[in-house]
Amino acid sequence: MLALHLSRPFSSLPIPSPSAKSRPSIKPKVSCFVPHHHLHHSSKCRRAYTSVMIVPTGVGATVGGFAGDALPVARALSSVVDCLITHPNVLNAAMMYWPMPNVLYVEGYALDRFAEGFWGLQPVHQNKVGLVLDAGIEEELRIRHLQVADAARASLGLPVVECIVTDTPLKVEKWVDPKTGQSTGRIRNPDSLLRAVQTLIKRAQVNAIAVVGRFPDDDVDDIDDYRQGLGIDILAGVEAVISHLVVKEFQIPCAHAPAMSPLPLTQYLSPKSAAEEIGYTFLPCVLAGLSNAPQYLVKNSEFLEKSCILASDVDSVILPIDACGGDGALAFATRKRNKPLIITVEENETVLNDTPDKLGIEVIKVANYWEAIGVIAAHKAGINPNSLRRNRINNLRCTSVMLANGTAVSSATSIT
Repeated sequence: MLALHLSRPFSSLPIPSPSAKSRPSIKPKVSCFVPHHHLHHSSKCRRAYTSVMIVPTGVGATVGGFAGDALPVARALSSVVDCLITHPNVLNAAMMYWPMPNVLYVEGYALDRFAEGFWGLQPVHQNKVGLVLDAGIEEELRIRHLQVADAARASLGLPVVECIVTDTPLKVEKWVDPKTGQSTGRIRNPDSLLRAVQTLIKRAQVNAIAVVGRFPDDDVDDIDDYRQGLGIDILAGVEAVISHLVVKEFQIPCAHAPAMSPLPLTQYLSPKSAAEEIGYTFLPCVLAGLSNAPQYLVKNSEFLEKSCILASDVDSVILPIDACGGDGALAFATRKRNKPLIITVEENETVLNDTPDKLGIEVIKVANYWEAIGVIAAHKAGINPNSLRRNRINNLRCTSVMLANGTAVSSATSIT
């Protein structure tokens, strides 16, 4: 929508009168500029700039491997780009969250399918969210989670429409993969979860699902490193397993919040882990994210009919330096057409070893997220990011042009 800029304050404009009919009317100046502070992402003068931020789950990322500690990065990025696509691991901070109108909350499995071109993302105004509670949750803890859902409905106006308890306990198990160092796990009764989701979809017509599974309580010594901002999130891997299961089966947004007994108070707690210890549940951020998460459209004619966002619309992808081997990252990096700028952050290390050099991926390496945001700002402005660095632009090479008879018209030269 075009912004209208008046040459003087509205209150000072002359009021038409019979005696003023012969005077030229004052017309507002029309501009293609939409102020950044007022829905900058809705400008139609240029194509919207879309960026994807990835921080894999349960891999001990220095930034984003704890309790929503990558959320400040997402907030900063969202102020620079028109549309930011990222996943719950980046945006979830247990009791904390931050509403950003130009950020799409996309579950990890769906993000991979989106990157591969199989799914599109359809932004929405609101979803009908269904809540699934594990039958293994004790009554007091179950009541706590229901109170959180009611608080989200009453205080935030979130569309949580129905809750269901699984017909059998899910029996969540978690562990660390000895080969990769990643956290992972399983639920012993996945069919119980799928039946509960199916019931909510049929009975309440929900189109987004929040799942709360009862996780085994940890020995405090086992998670001491995590509480101090070190190591990996032992819960995150199996949380991804749970949400992947639902999204793969039903193609709707899903996110998970673990139910556990509160940990004993400790004075020695890292700020990066603190968000998970200030309340009884991790559910608030999940309900907030799912309330307007985009819907997933499997590739068909609906892509064009509903003007959904496609992988070809992505301009840049930002991820940790050693986490380039995921399905989504590889799909973006190997696109033949409309390939996005891939930016890897050296400061954000994980337990993985999937570096761009090892995988043969062309990227721009940056030291930290400060630099990454600068690269994206330049890219969005239509500027070669290398032109902002010293001695990064070399002389332009001019190659020979061959005629049909094989005669060279010119030789390679440098233009200075």
